[in-house]
Amino acid sequence: MNANHRRVTTKFGPEARFEIRPSPPAPFRAVQESLFEQLKNQLVSQWLHEVWQPELNSHVRRAANEAAALAWVTPYPLLVFPALFQEKAESALFVAERQKQVRACSPQLLAL
Repeated sequence: MNANHRRVTTKFGPEARFEIRPSPPAPFRAVQESLFEQLKNQLVSQWLHEVWQPELNSHVRRAANEAAALAWVTPYPLLVFPALFQEKAESALFVAERQKQVRACSPQLLAL
């Protein structure tokens, strides 16, 4: 045997076994989705009732979908969605109003 190597005897303790139960990383999403859709529908209907202009319907719904997409990325979508939707809806209504003003001025600009 080589002088640089020594044989070491190994000793093992009693065999240990344990059971692994994986826990879900997040709560079941289907429950959140239904609550989220209820919240989204409620807020959209409130906004449409306040605005009460059919031409703005698509703008408000698009804002709700954009806010929903952003909210789902966060850990707490039900908490974040109302504020995001508020911001997006206000921005969408501002853009719609600005587009209306530009369209009203466009015939005058084209006449020049």
